Amino acid sequence: MKALLLSTALVLGAISRTYAQQAGKPEDTEVYEPVPKAVVGSLNQAAPPSDALVLFGGKDLNQWVMADDRNLPARWKVADGICTVDKATGNIETKKAFTNFQLHLEWRIPANISGTGQARGNSGVFLASLGKGDLGYELQIVDSYNNKTYVNGMAGSIYKQRVPLANPARKPGEWQSYDVVWTAPTFRADGTVQSPARVTVFFNGVLVQNNVELAGPTRYIGAASYEGQKGGPAPIKLQAHGDKSEPDSFRNIWVREL
Repeated sequence: MKALLLSTALVLGAISRTYAQQAGKPEDTEVYEPVPKAVVGSLNQAAPPSDALVLFGGKDLNQWVMADDRNLPARWKVADGICTVDKATGNIETKKAFTNFQLHLEWRIPANISGTGQARGNSGVFLASLGKGDLGYELQIVDSYNNKTYVNGMAGSIYKQRVPLANPARKPGEWQSYDVVWTAPTFRADGTVQSPARVTVFFNGVLVQNNVELAGPTRYIGAASYEGQKGGPAPIKLQAHGDKSEPDSFRNIWVREL
């Protein structure tokens, strides 16, 4: 009888913890201090390596589809060598799935951006898209030039998990770059984590994430967890955030499989 009561208590405790994660508030996982030091970086505009797959070279989005319906081609706007987020259509992701890779992309917050905090050029790069909506492992894009927000949600952060080591953000209207090395998580046959996801990020040439270990996919509310994940190759996703600020733009996106 004691064993049964103990087992029941453990199950109820686990249910309670899961419910608390799901029923919490976004503010529960927002961190504001210490604030990363502002530094001056440089934009890396090197040509893609010979073995890279060019995901966007300025002409079209043939390597992309709509994330919520992969049967549809990507519908973001392409003009003058750049693609611009179309918030009315939603997120886009690569046709091809990747496991471990090196990724380069350049992005720009509009010069006429309005709003404050997270509602100021909010977008993101999901290094492994896990389906419809904002599911996956998100490297945050947002205006972090003299724009205060929670530091685990600023540009260069792994959203709600990892604060960047520095803040090399440039002014809205100027191009910025991410260079990323992504190592996907692996799982044992029983579903437990064999090796967690790891990521290194250079933001405008400045190291902001140094081979950091992730606790699971991004969650807007609650702590990250690998619960229910199976691993394997996944597309790279770009976010069309639902705020009302002016949309961001992208150029020079390429990837190297490792």
